[in-house]
Amino acid sequence: MHVHLNYRPEDPALETLNRELVPGIQLSFGESPPPDRVVEILVAGRPDQEVVEACQGLRAVIIPWAGVPTKTKKLLRKYPQLSVHNLHHNAAATAELALSLLLAASKLVIPYDRSLRNHNWQPRYEEDQTILLEGKEALVLGCGAIGRRVAGYLNALGMKVLVIRRFPEKICEPGVAVYGPDSLQELLPRAAALVLALPLTEETRGWIGAEELELLSERSVLVNVSRGPIVDQDALFQALESGKIFGAGLDVWYNYPTGPEEREQTPPADYPFGELDRVVLSPHRGGKSPEVENLRMQALAAALNAAARGERLPNRVDLSLGY
Repeated sequence: MHVHLNYRPEDPALETLNRELVPGIQLSFGESPPPDRVVEILVAGRPDQEVVEACQGLRAVIIPWAGVPTKTKKLLRKYPQLSVHNLHHNAAATAELALSLLLAASKLVIPYDRSLRNHNWQPRYEEDQTILLEGKEALVLGCGAIGRRVAGYLNALGMKVLVIRRFPEKICEPGVAVYGPDSLQELLPRAAALVLALPLTEETRGWIGAEELELLSERSVLVNVSRGPIVDQDALFQALESGKIFGAGLDVWYNYPTGPEEREQTPPADYPFGELDRVVLSPHRGGKSPEVENLRMQALAAALNAAARGERLPNRVDLSLGY
């Protein structure tokens, strides 16, 4: 079985991949597949149509992260004979960051840290505004690999966890109540923490807007580790600036650098979220850690080994749903 990766992993990660693969799997790397090989599986996040067409014998595409870029989704819908799959190797790292953002925002870690760095102890003697999470309710949107972990972490904090997922008949985590999307407005007023861990699709874009944010309490915190446009940025900024909600922890955004030269001068949104003390900003690094590339290669190897044994590849994407 021949597999083409449209990039070459760094040597330590590639060593992990080669070590984990069963015999009989051959790899090639680069922007274009080798013309003299029958490529059965393509590993690429944003392949061009020319690359897909050049892979004779192609039967599956593996996107080496969670989610499907819009351009890739549109392209692969032209090839219904192909199965499309994700890797969920970074779910633990992303869920851990979600918990970190929630705690930092709830406990006002950033403004208190800033004050003490300037030798200002005044916040210690003012009326405390932080949020106690234990005993409160948390609402998690999405129950994939990340959402399940987030639900488990919040449960361990002593929160009552509610989850919204497309198919509520499926269990999420033990002790977690599962609801369908039509329960969103009913559950929002109960949420001390609202955590977004769901894919960006035509249905979820702008799902959390002014009307939904108005239903949250003034002592609630919103955390987004999924995709920025799921939350309307104008409505979110207004809710935070006015104090309609207590705070937010944001790892995903609305504007991104398009090249290396823009990395130090691209505002993440059209509104100055960085001017708000109760917002914790993170540059879309939820799935990062020194171990992640090795975890990616282990997950990729597990998928390729399943294919080599004639088994179903894991994490199949339903392109009609977008995830």
